[in-house]
Amino acid sequence: MKARRGIYAAAVTPFNADGTVNTAAHIAYCQHLLSDGGCDGVAPTGTTGEGTSVTLSDRIAMPAAFAKAGIETDRVIFGTGAPASGDSVALTKASCDAGFTNVLVLPPYYYKTPSDDGLYAYYARLIESVARDDLRIYVYHFPQMSAVPLSVDLVLRLKKDFGAIMAGLKDSSGDFSQSAAFIEATGGVDADFDVYPSSEAMLWDGLSMGSAGVISGSTNGFGALAQTALNAPEGAERDAAMAKVKAARAMASKYPLMAGMKQMEAWRSGDDNWTRMAPPLMPLSDQQRADLRADIDAFWEETA
Repeated sequence: MKARRGIYAAAVTPFNADGTVNTAAHIAYCQHLLSDGGCDGVAPTGTTGEGTSVTLSDRIAMPAAFAKAGIETDRVIFGTGAPASGDSVALTKASCDAGFTNVLVLPPYYYKTPSDDGLYAYYARLIESVARDDLRIYVYHFPQMSAVPLSVDLVLRLKKDFGAIMAGLKDSSGDFSQSAAFIEATGGVDADFDVYPSSEAMLWDGLSMGSAGVISGSTNGFGALAQTALNAPEGAERDAAMAKVKAARAMASKYPLMAGMKQMEAWRSGDDNWTRMAPPLMPLSDQQRADLRADIDAFWEETA
């Protein structure tokens, strides 16, 4: 089943002291995001989830743990990209075998300036090796981090050749004109191709053109605000809801996003273990933590 549309959190990942994933805390957290957290879905092991820093064994085991916990399969898009195509195949098979057939796949990001033919071959090998008609791939355009942009022509070629298996795209470029270009070229939701910008500040700009929602790091902390804006009627109510969304996003953007969202969860849960980061990333400094606390308190006071 294709992933439902709407508000997604690129879920942060809790680590044990030895660097392994705290699976129980991770599942409980994603369940929170899917309920009180206001999200329609979660995207674990993406950029905000430090997915490229999670061991392959932990990433392979994760979908089965989510399935055992009863998390609905159409509410999860697992990140399964890897520089080695065989690793991406193994991760994607593990996700599909657990019932989670929707996957978010970075391009192979070690070699820079690959040709479109080379990138096409990577995704084609993944599709042919997994060999499942129910596989649904969301390609992941994040040139600032991967340094491997995905061209509109490549996306159209993959969509033409692999049909429904090419389910959509996450655009983390931060440039709405890029999201708009992908939507216009593919037809967006009207053509059953789901483009997700990476900021909830772009929510209604995207929806008005045919996006499927957003997949965002800051919805870890502010998903309920985005959900309110998603469901608000057009006019003054929606404008007011979106003003809160944009203010929250701007506040979150003042801090390292992953560390900031983890700090917010540490406060919410009362568990400081949430502040652990996978090296080379680091937790917030004492000053950053104090500033974030003050900003959050002021934000909720001002928007109450």
